[in-house]
Amino acid sequence: MQRDCCHLFAFNSRENELIDPTRPVIVEIKVGSSEGGASPNSGSHHPERSNVVRTFSAFGHRHTAEVIQELGLPNVHLTMTSVDLVRGALAAAHVFVNPGVTEKDLWRAYRTWTEQEPFVRLVKDKRGIYRVPEPKILAGTNFVDVGFDLDPDSGHLVCLAAIDNLMKGASGSAVQAMNIICGFDESAGLGFTGLHPI
Repeated sequence: MQRDCCHLFAFNSRENELIDPTRPVIVEIKVGSSEGGASPNSGSHHPERSNVVRTFSAFGHRHTAEVIQELGLPNVHLTMTSVDLVRGALAAAHVFVNPGVTEKDLWRAYRTWTEQEPFVRLVKDKRGIYRVPEPKILAGTNFVDVGFDLDPDSGHLVCLAAIDNLMKGASGSAVQAMNIICGFDESAGLGFTGLHPI
C-alpha cells in the first residue's frame, strides 16, 4: 500500500505547486488481515484480527522512509490500523493546499494524472454508497481508486486511495511490471472488473 499511498500525491508541490510542503502530511492506512506479512504472530492471526479496529503502528512504520523518498516531502507520518477485512487497504492522507488552490485545480490535476494511468480511477461522486474509494469493490482487480475532498475555508485536503492489496499490492503489480518489461500491452491479463458487482 505504501507505493499506492504515493499515488495520492501525483501532483506534489514540486510539480504543480498545489500542496503546501511546509505543512505535515498525515496518512492513516486501514488494512485487512492479508497485510499482516508472511510470518504469523499473535496480532496478525486472522481470528485475532476479526471484529477489531486496532492501530498497530502509530508512528515509525517501516515504509515511512520510502514514502518520504517518493514524495520528496520531508514531513510525512504514517499510521497503520488493522480493520475487519481480509483483503483490501484504504489510505486517507491529510495535507494542506497552498493559498488560492481551488477544488477546480484539484479536479484538473487528478484528471490529468488518472488519464495517463490505465489502472488508476478517480472516484468522486456526490451521491450513492460508492461516492469515494472503497476497497470492497476492488477485490480481485488491479485498480487503484483515488478521490479527494477539500475544505475551502481551511485548505485542508483529504486524499483517499483504495486497493485490493493481494492484487494491486502484489500479484497484479507483478504482472503489470512483467508486461512492461516484456513489451506486452501494460494491461494484458489484468482487465478483471472485480468480485463485487456495482
